[in-house]
Amino acid sequence: MSQLPFPEQAAADAAEQFPTPFYLYDEAAIRANARRLHEAFAWCDFKEFFAVKATPNPHLLRILQQEGCGADCSSLAELVLCERLGITGEEIIFTSNDTPAEDYRKAMELGAIINLDDISHIDYLDRLTGLPELICFRYNPGESLGSDTAFIIGQPQEAKYGFTREQLFEGYKQARQRGVKRFGLHTMVLSNELNSQFFVETARMVFEVAAELKRELDIQLEFVNLGGGLGVPYKPDQEPVDLEHISSGIRELYQQMIVPAGLDPLRICMENGRYMTGPYGCLVTRVLHQKHTYKHYVGVDACMANLMRPGMYGAYHDITVVGKPASDSDGVCDVVGSLCENNDKFAIDRPLPEVERGDLLVIHDAGAHGHSMGFQYNGKLRSAEVLRRSDGSFKQIRRGETLDDYFATLDFSEFPAQPEVAQASSQ
Repeated sequence: MSQLPFPEQAAADAAEQFPTPFYLYDEAAIRANARRLHEAFAWCDFKEFFAVKATPNPHLLRILQQEGCGADCSSLAELVLCERLGITGEEIIFTSNDTPAEDYRKAMELGAIINLDDISHIDYLDRLTGLPELICFRYNPGESLGSDTAFIIGQPQEAKYGFTREQLFEGYKQARQRGVKRFGLHTMVLSNELNSQFFVETARMVFEVAAELKRELDIQLEFVNLGGGLGVPYKPDQEPVDLEHISSGIRELYQQMIVPAGLDPLRICMENGRYMTGPYGCLVTRVLHQKHTYKHYVGVDACMANLMRPGMYGAYHDITVVGKPASDSDGVCDVVGSLCENNDKFAIDRPLPEVERGDLLVIHDAGAHGHSMGFQYNGKLRSAEVLRRSDGSFKQIRRGETLDDYFATLDFSEFPAQPEVAQASSQ
């Protein structure tokens, strides 16, 4: 079983202060992990732009900002969230697709690095706001590196993202003709990848394009963004990604390809989300019921609306029953929620210790693409988020939604008050 980022008792202590279900993040672990990433790439001019979509909470963004991270945004809301924290300018890279005009306007207003997803957006942005001095293009190589994570982001040929190689070179020509002075190059071909060599091969691919741009168009890139995708070992038999292997491999390629091409110094960027917070947040939930029919079901007060990855992707998350050793297995069960969907399951045929009504379950590695992917089907309400500070104390960093929140956007003005409805139904 994967390790919790905090002592098991911390989940129980937090559950005495906050009603379940809730997310619990560990500040010290998030900070330590961010420092590991930066230390691994200390040999170069390195920048991590945290993928805000993974865990869009200002308290977590502030922690990562303090650890030297910028922000990778893909929507208006994410841009405004960064603005309210004072994260502006080239501390933001705006990587979006099928982008509304208001999103581009906000990104330009904040001085963010604009990373265009399509060649037609050069003219679109130019007509809308004028082109910025610095621009970046997202490259889709059209072929896979051999990653087994295509089920998340799709094979490059099937993915909706990015420029083709031909469009990429034409795009740089057009941008320079329209007055752009500074350039970057971006790609994103991996997601939740644990094979460290694939990241080295991504760098090789990008470095080749960078050298060719210099040779053919005399484009001097300021940075390359290798995307994110550093994976999390969700399953017990998986090994963590080897940062040192990735760093040393990229460093060797840098010396072999970038320096001779006259591109040194070249900033190397990444935009990880899952890797930065995923293992350091958990969903804490309580057992409500057990059911014995054709299978043994353990029903909890969380559901797929709180964490949709298992139901959406069939993703695996370890589960701890607080206070009961994992070795004390009492057979297998499905851990389920109350949503009216049969895929509302956190685990299928999972060995667990004997559970009782009221037991706390902690679902591991839920600190990214967890709360942020929540929804409100069946009128389910999004849960609270809690931060375990470095001193061990707890702070609620997002309150749970209420029924008033759920109904706030509905107009009941044309309907009779509840007492009248009750009276009419009784006649």
